[in-house]
Amino acid sequence: MKKNRELKTEAKAMLKGNWMDAVLLNLVPTLLLLAVFYLILLPSFMLIYHFTGDGASITAQSNSGTSSGGQFISGLIGTFFSLAVTWTLLDMLRHKREKIVPFKDAFRTFTSPYALVIFVVYLLQTIFIALWSLLLIIPGIIKRYSYYQAYNIFYDTYEHTGERLGYLDCITASRKLMNGHKGQLFILEVSFIGWHILAIMTLGIGYLWLNPYIAATKAAFYDALPKELA
Repeated sequence: MKKNRELKTEAKAMLKGNWMDAVLLNLVPTLLLLAVFYLILLPSFMLIYHFTGDGASITAQSNSGTSSGGQFISGLIGTFFSLAVTWTLLDMLRHKREKIVPFKDAFRTFTSPYALVIFVVYLLQTIFIALWSLLLIIPGIIKRYSYYQAYNIFYDTYEHTGERLGYLDCITASRKLMNGHKGQLFILEVSFIGWHILAIMTLGIGYLWLNPYIAATKAAFYDALPKELA
């Protein structure tokens, strides 16, 4: 398995000469990320500090349920767009295509057979991770990394063989594939914290460049995992 430093170098080499198209490809997901923060997450945080007293607590709990539903929907839509970016960059990394078609590729995951698979796998992952989190937060985090490659495995298998893996099969295959590699992915994500801070300091504009860099690096991570496709 390649080291994280090598994965980042590989990602930057792939993006060289393609930054403008990668930024345009990432434009919709970035705007979505900002909308989620300012319209859903930020108001939810404000509720915690705004409501006090018994009556207000009931109101806050009611709004909490609405907020959870909103976070599920926004997270699902964000997954659709982020996977579109990741799969496009994975194809570029593997030299399966020579250029990015930004506004077309950004919506590629909303087509058959990907749309239904992404929805069901996202729902199953959300349920499984929530159940594991009931034990303690750590098991939930571990399972998040275990299931991380489920979408990529479906995409890879379908692109190579035309076979449509079952929803649970994708999750199980991801769990096996990530065995022994969850820690490296965690460290890889943590290594971008400094870049996240800089992007936030630009009021989110920096994410237009940061998100493609992260997506390309994670595509390189997946591509480097030891696996065999049927």
